[in-house]
Order: sequence, then C-alpha cells, then structure tokens
Amino acid sequence: MDRREFLSTFAAALQNSPAGVTRYVRFRQGSQVSHGILEGESIRRITGPLLGSHRPTGAPLPASSAELLCPIEPGKILAVGLNYKSHIGNRTPPANPEIFYKPVSCLQHPGANIVIPRDASNVHYEGELVLVIGKRARNVSREEAPGVIFGVACGNDVSERDWQSGPRKDLQWWRAKGADTFGPLGPCIARGLNYGDILLTTRLNGAVVQQQRTSDLLFDCPAIVSFVSRYVSLEPGDVIYTGTPGATKKMSPGDTVEVEIEGIGALRNKVSDR
Repeated sequence: MDRREFLSTFAAALQNSPAGVTRYVRFRQGSQVSHGILEGESIRRITGPLLGSHRPTGAPLPASSAELLCPIEPGKILAVGLNYKSHIGNRTPPANPEIFYKPVSCLQHPGANIVIPRDASNVHYEGELVLVIGKRARNVSREEAPGVIFGVACGNDVSERDWQSGPRKDLQWWRAKGADTFGPLGPCIARGLNYGDILLTTRLNGAVVQQQRTSDLLFDCPAIVSFVSRYVSLEPGDVIYTGTPGATKKMSPGDTVEVEIEGIGALRNKVSDR
C-alpha cells in the first residue's frame, strides 16, 4: 500500500476526533526506530520511555517520510472471545471473560500485508479494540483497572476458522489465531480517549461488515483487566484484544480490510498469499 495513501486514510479518520487525545506512534525513518506523537500529518519524536516520563523533542517531521510500525512491542498478547452479544448469537453468554493467548510473533504493522498460509482456506477478519497496559497489574479491582490502561489501539484478531473449530481444528488456537501476520495492530495508541463508548467499524474492500459501539461489550475494559490480573500479572506494554462484534467473513488474497475506531484512526491491511 502506498504510504501517502495510508496516511491520508488515517488522517481522514481523525477529522472529527475529540480534543485532549494524544496519539503515539512507533515508526521507522531510515535505520532509526522511534516513538513519537502524531500531530495531524506530522510526527514529533519523544525522548524517554513511552510508558514512563517522556517529552517531545526536535522539529516535527512529515508522517509521509516515516514507516508506521506496530505502536508497541508487547511482552504478551491476550485476547477475549465471545464478548459481544451480536457475535455469540444464541449461545449462552460466558460467566467470565473468555481469555486466550496470541503469540507476539503474530503482530503485523499498519499498512503491511496479512499473509494467508498456503494450506489455509477459511481466514476471517475480526475488528477489535485493543488495550495497552501501562503499569504492572496484579489483583487489581475493577475500580483500579483504568489506572493501569495506558491507551487503546485498533486491532484485527485474524482467525482461520477451520483450524479454530472446524474439521481440522487443533488442540489449541496456536495457528488459528497465532499464525504470522494474524495480529495487525495500530496505527497508533490513543491516550485520553473515552474508550468505553466509541464506534468500531470494520470494512472489507470498502464495504462495512462490522459496526458496533464498545459500550456493547459484555465485559468492558476494566472488567477484563481486573479478571486477567487475578491469575496472570499484566506488565507494561502487554496488550489485550477485547473481542469482535457481529458476524465475520472469509478474506481472500487481494482484499483490503480496515478496522476504524472513533478517536483512534484506521488500521488498514491488504491480504495476500505471500
């Protein structure tokens, strides 16, 4: 995908964004990888750790001159299944958040290709809100949970349905949801956003295929973080994909899938077989 085209799409998605939101990106310019703050179509590098004390530095640089990367390098990725009524249909809602792992090697950058493995035949998109953990969390309450969430991003929990639950299913979802490139993430981390009630829209080749507000999550973001932290310590930089709404469909090489969330922007990836 052309870098200018991608950044233009991203900027358009933020035109009516609420004030007071800071958007952090991770980018490569030449051989240097940095974190920065996205300001319109410019990026300001930051000095200091993203999840610690940092400040902008230097002159703004054109975003079109940078290659956007996944905005964080997490130590682990967790995800929630069956977290919208519109997705589970007539099935009984779970009593607790249904948590699973995705390997960090599944991450894919904004604008890069989702690659369908050669023996996969039923690969679906799953547009999702993603939480980025900013502080260590162990046994945090629901009330404490917002204080450990640094910000939110767009994600796509790409899934091979036959490997997940079909006739060729595995014991675990290690490849159904963890194959290389099955975890697009980005294009930025939005901080200061009311992520409890924002609109998530997924498009396949420009057509809307998923659309729902995050207020419809069965288990909201604080509930997810609190529940996970009872059993697994969350570390700074960890990410949690919070679940997908509605029905999903198969993607094919040549398709383009876009996950747009109010106030965050649009995560856009093409689909290929190599």
